[in-house]
Amino acid sequence: MGRYIARRLLLTIPVLLGASFLIFAMVYALPGDPIRALAGDRPMSPAVIAELRDRFNLDDPLLVQYGKYLAGVFRGDFGTDFRMRPVLDTIAQRMPVTIRLTVVAIVFETVLGILVGVIAGIKKQSWFDSLTLVMTALIISVPILVLGFLAQYVFGLRLGLFPISGIDRGWYSYLLPGFVLGAGSLAYIARLTRTSLVENLGADFVRTARAKGLRPRVVYTRHTLRNSLIPVVTYIGADIGSLMGGAIVTESVFNLPGIGRAVFQSVQQQEGAVVVGIVTLFVFVYIFFNLVVDILYAVLDPRIRYE
Repeated sequence: MGRYIARRLLLTIPVLLGASFLIFAMVYALPGDPIRALAGDRPMSPAVIAELRDRFNLDDPLLVQYGKYLAGVFRGDFGTDFRMRPVLDTIAQRMPVTIRLTVVAIVFETVLGILVGVIAGIKKQSWFDSLTLVMTALIISVPILVLGFLAQYVFGLRLGLFPISGIDRGWYSYLLPGFVLGAGSLAYIARLTRTSLVENLGADFVRTARAKGLRPRVVYTRHTLRNSLIPVVTYIGADIGSLMGGAIVTESVFNLPGIGRAVFQSVQQQEGAVVVGIVTLFVFVYIFFNLVVDILYAVLDPRIRYE
């Protein structure tokens, strides 16, 4: 297992390099001049423009710019934005907001998704099962942007249950955007849990457990649910990276000053160093949690071993 983890960690290096270069190239290819965008309607002398372009290597070819950026990263310097603020400071300031939002979404989708999926699987072909299939299909088909505005209107403006903007009310401010961010994944987890549970309930080992006279509760918890959760754990691990990407939309809709909104603003302003730094962090988080999922395989199913 130790060698497997070491190999997986080594494989993250080319993945991180490839992802950072692709994002850097995409920002490089955006039309427009970032220095002009920084100045806006204010006049800026040609000397100042030339100095800024030289300071941020904007006149160098793509590979040269990326090489200089990468050399800085290896020294622990992720560069600065056009306002001379270190990228690491931006990440450190905004990351707690995105982490809180992601935690709320994961808890919401995991607890409620598994609970609904288990009940629907046990009560197969009941009214609850049919309602679960219809509602999860409906939630999956609605884009997160539409779901966000709908939740703001119904639960924020009409019912007044949740704040619809900002983080002034602490963790309570994250509930509604967290629900919106995790809604789609909740639907997938509920359907995945239901399907996996139904398949396992018809397996030979479950029939054997019932034939031995074990109580239904023991059959469900010890013999069925544990095997049924393996694909669910896989999905949740992969979904954490997707949630951080989805935070770009959710944080913009609910006006949350998180790292997703920073990416959106940085793309608009062509802040290449900020975008590459944050997206590379997203990729690392995604790879890390996938590694955790692979390790959990061996815990959930002793038949799985890595050499």
